[in-house]
Amino acid sequence: MDQLKTGRFIAACRRELGMTQRELAEKLSVSDKTVSKWECGNGLPEVSLMLPLCEILGINVNELLTGERLDAVAYKQHAEENMMKLIDERKENRRKLLLEVAVVLITLLASIPLIMLAGLLEMETWLRVTLIVIAMVVMFGGIGIAAVLEMTAGYFECAKCGEYFIPTKTAYIMGAHTIMRRHLKCPHCGKRSWAYRRLSHKEEE
Repeated sequence: MDQLKTGRFIAACRRELGMTQRELAEKLSVSDKTVSKWECGNGLPEVSLMLPLCEILGINVNELLTGERLDAVAYKQHAEENMMKLIDERKENRRKLLLEVAVVLITLLASIPLIMLAGLLEMETWLRVTLIVIAMVVMFGGIGIAAVLEMTAGYFECAKCGEYFIPTKTAYIMGAHTIMRRHLKCPHCGKRSWAYRRLSHKEEE
C-alpha cells in the first residue's frame, strides 16, 4: 500500500468536501496532527477508523487503500490486490512472532550460562562482574528486540466492541499480557479488556 498516495487521496477528498484537517479530525475524535500525518504519507488510519473515515469522505475502503476512485472493473481488480496484500501482511506478522520466539530462546541460552559461570566458578571479582554485565546486556538486548518484533506484528481486537487497533508503545509496554492477549484500552469504545492479537486487518477475517 502506497501511504503517500493514500495520504494525498485523503487530502483531496477532504478538500472536495470543503473540510479542514481540524474538522475532519473532530469528526473522527482524533487530533488534527493525526490527520496531517496521514495526508503527508507518514502513516495509515487505524483499522477502527477506516470505515468512519470512508463514510465521511464518501469513498470505500478499497479506494482508501488504493489511493484513488475506482470504477467497477478497477474495484474488483484492486479488491483482489488488496486481499493479497492482507494475506502477505498476515504471513509477515506470523514470521515476526516466530522470530520473536527464536530471539527469546537464543537470549536465554546465551545469558543464563554466563550467569551460572559467574556464580559457580572461582574467578577474579572483575571477571565475575564482567560476565554478569555481559549476560545482562545480552538478556535486555534480546528482550528489547523481541518486544519490537511483537509490537509491529499485527493488531489487537477489542473484546468489548470487536474493533481492531494498534496500541501506543506506552500502553503496550505497561499492559498485562498472556501469549496472544494483552490488557489494553480500546481507542474506539474507551473500555479496557483482554484484547486478542490479530495478524492482519479485519477485512481478511
